[in-house]
Amino acid sequence: MANTINVGIVGISGYSGGVALELLLNHPKVRVSYVSANNTQGRVSEIWPKLAGRTQLVCEPFDVAKSVKLCEVVFLAVPHTVSMQITPKLLAAGVRVIDLSGDYRLKKAAEYKKWYGAEHTDAANLAKAVYGLPEFYREDIRKAKLISNPGCYPTAALLALAPLTTTSAKSIESIAIDAKSGVTGAGRKAKLPLSFSEVNENFKAYKPLYHQHVPEMELYLWKIAGKNFTLDFVPHLLPVNCGILETIYVRLRVKTTLAAVHKTYTRFYKKEAFVRILEPGQQPELKNVVGTNCCDIGFAISQDGRLVVVTSAIDNLMKGASGQAVQNMNIMCGFDEKEGLI
Repeated sequence: MANTINVGIVGISGYSGGVALELLLNHPKVRVSYVSANNTQGRVSEIWPKLAGRTQLVCEPFDVAKSVKLCEVVFLAVPHTVSMQITPKLLAAGVRVIDLSGDYRLKKAAEYKKWYGAEHTDAANLAKAVYGLPEFYREDIRKAKLISNPGCYPTAALLALAPLTTTSAKSIESIAIDAKSGVTGAGRKAKLPLSFSEVNENFKAYKPLYHQHVPEMELYLWKIAGKNFTLDFVPHLLPVNCGILETIYVRLRVKTTLAAVHKTYTRFYKKEAFVRILEPGQQPELKNVVGTNCCDIGFAISQDGRLVVVTSAIDNLMKGASGQAVQNMNIMCGFDEKEGLI
């Protein structure tokens, strides 16, 4: 691709679309040439006042022909079931697609219907989509026409679990994930349970054991580690805007030590710019990752050496969504992977 590329964003009125737009406006090798949203129109500076003076773009309803004419890469920051209506048309016209929804993360249409409650209408591209977790699929991303950006919870979980599951798969008895997310993870639409007075000074679990990210985590943990794991996953809603903190309990059949686990993780991620392994005794904090594309990982070991607690923290709108999408675009287009993110 050229040194500068023309990029479009569909769904800029949502949180992930807005963050993607802000990142791409700052990107030295990107020209944002098209923006759209079906339920919100007008000047971008009116939709996102903090961008006033930085762009003259006008948001309009999505138009396939116009997006194809103006863009080489399109980010789809739209709800589930919408992406699969748009993606085939863009791909057929030679436009590369980075999809931030869940439409192309699972590989079987029947699984998609089970967890998302809708028929998948683009099975052909479902099979071709590349899962956009760069730490594991970098070479596939370079050649991809369609990238399925990972979910926020799976990103934090897979990065936290991969080193342990790939090196000690036969020793693992069980994995339980206690996850907590800020409110922006639920999107920008007005919903009573997400209003300020409902969320503030409150804390609750939701969709325990049956969240739609469970099959995604289990599928790609199997692909990464080569072994099937059943994950007991319980997400919670935090009264904060952004950030995910996951506390993951991995019970082992054999003993290990904090030093051994720390060594495994530092070696595993030694070349990764956006994964930070904390020193023994340190634990991730949301304030250290919010606004960054980083995943911070820490550990604790039980006295008997058979329980490893792995903690991971990310910004759900950055490494958990738009930041990772830009990271994927950089790889896809041959740019420095960190461009526009550090």
